[in-house]
Amino acid sequence: MDLKTRKRWSLLILLVGLPLYIVVAVSLVNWMDRSWGRQPILVELAVYVVLGILWALPFRKVFTGIGKGE
Repeated sequence: MDLKTRKRWSLLILLVGLPLYIVVAVSLVNWMDRSWGRQPILVELAVYVVLGILWALPFRKVFTGIGKGE
C-alpha cells in the first residue's frame, strides 16, 4: 500500500472508526456497571487502557510512516 493510500485510510479510521470505537468502549463499561455494579476506579481505568491499546493493533501497518514526508 503506498503512502497516499495509507494517509487516506488513516484519516478515515481516525474520523469515523475511532469515534465508533469510543462509543463501543463506553457502552462496554456501562454494561459492566449494570451487570456487576460499579467497579473500582482502577478496574475501569484498566479496562479503558486495554481497550485504548487494542483498537490500534489491527491498524499498525496503516499508521506506520504517516507522519514522515514523501
